[in-house]
Amino acid sequence: MSEPTIQLYNQDSYIKTFQATVLTCVKQLKEEQPDKPSYIVTLDVTAFFPEGGGQPSDTGNINGIIVIDVQEDDGIIYHIMEAPLSIGETVSGEINWDRRFDLMQHHTAEHIISGLIHKYFGYDNVGFHLGSEVVTIDFNGNLTEEDIRNIELKANLAVYENVPIKVTYPSSQELKELDYRSKKELSGNIRIVTIPGYDICACCAPHVALTGEIGGIKITSYQKYKGGVRISMLSGIRSLKDYNKKEKSVTDISVILSAKPDEVKDAVKNLKNENQTLKGQLLNVQNQILAYKAAAFQTGTDSICVFDKDVASASLRTYGNLLLEFCKGICAVFTTTDDQEYKYVLASKTMDVRPLGKSLNETFGGKGGGSKEMVQGSVRGKKEDIEAFINNIKI
Repeated sequence: MSEPTIQLYNQDSYIKTFQATVLTCVKQLKEEQPDKPSYIVTLDVTAFFPEGGGQPSDTGNINGIIVIDVQEDDGIIYHIMEAPLSIGETVSGEINWDRRFDLMQHHTAEHIISGLIHKYFGYDNVGFHLGSEVVTIDFNGNLTEEDIRNIELKANLAVYENVPIKVTYPSSQELKELDYRSKKELSGNIRIVTIPGYDICACCAPHVALTGEIGGIKITSYQKYKGGVRISMLSGIRSLKDYNKKEKSVTDISVILSAKPDEVKDAVKNLKNENQTLKGQLLNVQNQILAYKAAAFQTGTDSICVFDKDVASASLRTYGNLLLEFCKGICAVFTTTDDQEYKYVLASKTMDVRPLGKSLNETFGGKGGGSKEMVQGSVRGKKEDIEAFINNIKI
């Protein structure tokens, strides 16, 4: 068994470059891309953090060769690379620092949020996803909006206090006396990350040295999730970019609505109410037009088959019911949605139209259903073929 890799990120999470010796290099073929192999490389030391603790692995390069992914197994760090390295050679590694620092900011911010929620509500962090765009934390209990905003405020006070973050490896006896958070039972040399006054948690990932380096914590959304709550949060530059994006959106809307940015909510409400009123007025006008169209048919007409592209899908039932007043057989109304696709209503006062609807759907690859008095659905085909099908129905 190989010796465990010396993990420089545990000694100093701010190490960006390092020298190492290549121990192994194994070619790995991919079934989906056999012509583009990757190479699994182990080194005697590394500053590359492997995926773990909810944090993605570092990226970067070794001797200029891209490191795609980093994984750990039984203390050995495996670097997945785009090209091979020679066993025994001394190499230079460089991690993508901007990405690493961003992950450190967000992971430390997560510890503060989780620690505060555990402290004030007793809930546990049961899920953590640190993505390149979205950062989510799942808790096994519900929180109100007021609760969440209070936690957000306290978290930012922790940032302003610029608290030093401690990383320790307590003895087994010390661990027994230590009240710390952990998602699973741990054994061996356990790494404890402490943010005095806010959180004590077992964690393998790199963190910032001072809470002030987080640069601010913003909870961007929250929702009920699996009996608890899922919180989405951002910190550092990501939170600033998110704020700028939303600020621009509000500013653009304020210009469109000729309202001050802090008044756009009321302006949108007014616009929505006006829109609903206009929709109601338009529907009344459309129904009057449909009544006039229906009155053009003579009372007692055997059957009616109408193709009218000006009838909205939502008005098909209304038009069908109006036409029934003049029809003693079957009434069929079709309106186009796109090329050779039709929404339809079949209605009758004297017969069950469900078998007809089923036959229509089977003939023209449609779908739909309803009651014996009226069925609705959609079909695809040529107008003349559909019209011939309806006209050939024997009443």
